[in-house]
Formats: sequence, C-alpha cells, structure tokens
Amino acid sequence: MSRIRSTARIDRRTFLTATGAAGAATGLGLAFGIGPDRAAQAATTVTPGPAPVSVEAPAVPRVPYTKGTTLGGVATPRGSGGYRRLADGPGWGRVVRTELAAAHGGRDRRRTALASFVQLTDLHLVDVQNPLRYEYLRAQTASAWRPQEALSVAGVVSLIERVNALPGGPATGAPLAFVMTTGDNTDNNSKLELEWFLTAMSGGRITPNSGDPRRYEGVQDSGLALYWQPDSPLRDADKKLGFPRLHGFLDAAIRTVHSPGLRLPWYSTVGNHDSLPGGCYAPGDPFWTEIATGHRKLETLPAAEAAKVWKAVKDGLDPKGADFKRLLKAHAKQARTVTPDERRAPFTRAEYLRAHLDPAHTGHGPHGHGYTAAALEENRLYYTFRVSDDVLGISLDTTDPGGHYTGSIGETQLRWLERTLKANERGEKAHVLVFSHHTGKTMTNTRPDPARPHEKRHGGAELIELLAAHPRVVGWINGHSHKNEIVPHGTFWEVSTASHIDFPQLARVIELVDNHDGTLSLIATLVESAAPHRTDFTDLSQTGLAALYRELSFNAPEARTDLAGTARDRNVELLLKRA
Repeated sequence: MSRIRSTARIDRRTFLTATGAAGAATGLGLAFGIGPDRAAQAATTVTPGPAPVSVEAPAVPRVPYTKGTTLGGVATPRGSGGYRRLADGPGWGRVVRTELAAAHGGRDRRRTALASFVQLTDLHLVDVQNPLRYEYLRAQTASAWRPQEALSVAGVVSLIERVNALPGGPATGAPLAFVMTTGDNTDNNSKLELEWFLTAMSGGRITPNSGDPRRYEGVQDSGLALYWQPDSPLRDADKKLGFPRLHGFLDAAIRTVHSPGLRLPWYSTVGNHDSLPGGCYAPGDPFWTEIATGHRKLETLPAAEAAKVWKAVKDGLDPKGADFKRLLKAHAKQARTVTPDERRAPFTRAEYLRAHLDPAHTGHGPHGHGYTAAALEENRLYYTFRVSDDVLGISLDTTDPGGHYTGSIGETQLRWLERTLKANERGEKAHVLVFSHHTGKTMTNTRPDPARPHEKRHGGAELIELLAAHPRVVGWINGHSHKNEIVPHGTFWEVSTASHIDFPQLARVIELVDNHDGTLSLIATLVESAAPHRTDFTDLSQTGLAALYRELSFNAPEARTDLAGTARDRNVELLLKRA
C-alpha cells in the first residue's frame, strides 16, 4: 500500500496552525487563517493568511484504507419479502471515471492532496409531532410519512460519531479539514429542529420531543391503521407488511440523546426545508406559525382529498399554500388536540443566520459556520470560504423564496458568483469547489422572489453554463435528490449525494488531489453512520435506535430502491484536466 507523499501540499505535520486548540484539533478549514467571505467581498481576491506553523501530530493512517467506509462493507438486507433485516454485507469497490481526462499509470504514487473533507446532506432532523406536517397525505403516497422519522436525531448523532472516527482521507490519508452540510438540515423549518441540528453538530444534549414533555403526541400513538403503531397490538398497515411491535419505542424515541459534536470545523449550506415552511411554501405568512405552534394536528384525510393536495404539492401548483390553508381550516374539527409549543414556529432567514452566529453553537468552529455578521446585515445566505492554500469553497443559496421545493438562484447571486470566479482567475487562481442544496436537474423553479419581484431567477442549466466557463471550478457538490448521482459537465464534476433520512443513509468523504501529470482527481468515498448493521429489537439505547433508524428506512413502504445509484455514482475517482 502506498502512503501520501511527504511533499504533499496538505500534510499532517504542517496543517496545524496558531488558531488555538480548536484549530489544531480540526484541520484545513481554519489552518490557513482565512475566514468566510474574505474571498469575494466586493468581488476581490482571497488573501492568504499567515504561514502554517509546524506542529507534531499523529502519523497519517496507512493508505488507502477501507475500515469504516463503504469500501469495507455496507448494510445489506437478508431474506426476501416482508420486513427484511439488515446485516453486514460486502463493500462497494472504487470506479475510475475518465470522461473528462485520461487516467495515467502511477498517479497514486505521485499525487499530493489539495483538500480532504466530508459532505453531509439532507439530514432532515425532524420534529415528528409538529402540527404543520402533512403526514395525512400518506393516504395517497407512503412517502408523506416514513416509519424511521422519529429516530432522526439518534441517526444523525451516529453519523457524527462515524465522521469523528475517520482517521483521514481514505485514499490519501490527508487530515480531514472540515464538514459541509448541503442543506435540508431541518425538516419543517422549525426553530426547535434548528436548535437540534446546531446542537448535534456542535455538541450537547438533545431531547427530541415537543409539546407534552412527558409523552409523545403524534401519528404513531393515534390508533390509526394508516401509520405504524409500534407500541400497540393494532394490526396497522405496516405491521401487515412485517413491521414489529416494539414496546417502549415511543418513550425511547423522545428520550434525551447526547451528541459529541463534530471534532472538525463545519460549514452550513441552506436547503428548501431550512427556508420554507413544510419545505415548499413561501415563508412569512403568520398562518404557518399559528398552525405549527397551536393545539390542533390533522392526522387523517379522505383519500380523494389527499390525492388533490399531493398533486398540488408535487407539481408546485400552490406555492403560497392557499389551498393548503383552506384544507386545514375545513378539517379543523377533525384535527387531534395536542399540546401547543411555541418552539415549533418556523424560523426566518435572519433567525437562521443568528442561530449559526450564536457562540453557543460554535463548537470546533468556524464562528458562524460560513455565515458572518455582514451576511446577517445583508440577509444573505451565500458566501465563500478558504478550503486550503490551493482551494476556494463557494456555498450557494438555491432555494426559491417564491415557494416550491425545486430551486433557482437570483440575478444578484449569479452576478456575485461570476465576479467571485473572475476575481479568483485574475488573482490567486485557486481550484474552486461549489456547494449547494439543489442539483442542476432540480433547479427548475424560476418564480419571482417576493422580496425582489423584478429580479430574474436562473435555473440549473444557466448555473452549469457559468461554472463551465471558469476552468478553475473542479466540482459542484450538492444533495436534495436523496440519490447518489455523479455527472460530468465538460470541465467539472457534479457530485450529488444521498440523504441521511432515506436508505441507504450515506455521507461522502471527498479528496481533491493533484496527480502531477496534467490531471486532478476528485476521490469520493461513501460512509454510513457508526451504528451496527444488525439491529436488536430489544435494544432501545441511543446506538440501538440509530441502527433501527437505518433498518426502518430500508423497509419503509414504497421506499425508492435506486437512491444508492450505480457503482459509477458511489465510490469513485473522477479525473479531470488541471487548468
């Protein structure tokens, strides 16, 4: 096995810097003394920070390594039909893709690491008791409610434990510099979910419960056969498919969870579920707050009405939620009485920014996790940050404030991005990694922003055209589709990663390397959470719930079976020409 060259641009000895204990423990995101926004304020060039200070550190791992990644093993179903148990299965091999550049022999011995980091996406930390949720649409589509959702906090904490245990990049051994979340960190645009997300990422205790502090109040104790009733003998729709009866499940699901927090710097990119009530309705209407914080929760709906509402949501026919509001008012008497909770209120963009800037959530940094006081003043959710000496990161805001779950970007942001890319080419000439929530295929919503009604919105095709016009862009990393998919775009790769709520519940380690033969490689390796593949129905501990979270997601009725993608979308080496 080869080891990373001692002349690597990033190495374990030199990446630690005078940023103090937090920086020394975490790596490249802070190692070079550059904070967010420095690169593109007024379209200027990023200025390098002070030179790294040489500090002794543990030896890099032997590379390449597979332990703790999907190269070594993957949760795999056993049996056929009905509820299927998961167990240890063989790993996914690495595929070399050469659509953008040829692969030259010996590059693994020549290469040096330019960046090494982890992408998390679509965590969907969800308050399952929130009255704003539309689980009743399960009468039309099973995807409107998923049996694993009550365990999202335990699942995310287990993923954080996995990331903390990774010794470095699986291909190069380079220290992991940071973690980037590419949106849908929350599920219902709820203040409480935002607090859970920030606490999970930065460390602390989370009680995944709302409303009555003593008990669960939601569809899983409703007695409705439409939903899995884990504590009940009721032969509900899911139990008919083989789902187990698990006495004590709901009490365990709302029990306090402890997160160690990421031991790396982390950055945050916003998604539609973070910006829009329900993930799809234009914000700002006080009705959403009234429903979310109130005492009435609709849990069932006639199938014909559910079909009509589902079509409106899916097709974006009701971006302001007018039909949705009429439906909730019409069925108010059929709604269940629950304990009201002010913490469930939808948060605004400004509140999202202020929460990230709260020192209580700094963790291993950076303060604000990409967002700054200037961004708060400008109500702006896009920024730049320093990845390493040779790499610039750009985080975009692709949610359309006009409503609906597909995305776009406004003219102001597109022109900012263009200026930033041009400034980089005139000055530093760093390689560029772009992060967003939406994919190129899902940026099809060009409704006007209510705050900027005359500003043009731009879709994915226009964004791809802009990125392709700047050869220093090497990768566009995103999520939203909940599916692993990797697409070449002439001069750069678009890397979309599966969610951590739907099976197979994955994250990616991404390493950018210089092969010293006229090519670069983006080496992507998928990881699962630290929870064991095998579950024990009697184990309702934090770890046991995280394992069950994965298994329930696999068995969710009508769950898509294509989200893992093909072998060409999983563990890959993506070649491209060095600009």
